[in-house]
Amino acid sequence: MILEVAILNIKMGMVDEFEESFSKASTILIAMKGYISHELKKCVELNNQFILLVNWKTIEDHEIGFRKSEQYKTWKQLLHHYYDPFPKVLHYS
Repeated sequence: MILEVAILNIKMGMVDEFEESFSKASTILIAMKGYISHELKKCVELNNQFILLVNWKTIEDHEIGFRKSEQYKTWKQLLHHYYDPFPKVLHYS
């Protein structure tokens, strides 16, 4: 199992919109091959920061299966405009 970890810094004033959009986008994750589970946690100290934790069966399920899918285009449209800066994503075993 691989854990994908991303710190998401959301543009000021867009947190509520981001949370709504993430709720829609999470249905994309859930439907992906190799997806196991995910959590989105909001930072207590920084109102506009979240951590996204996604468990995948393999790194390829995330890097290839998800990121190179047609569904990823929708994911990007729903979420990428909220980030500042764009998050660095790391994987852990």
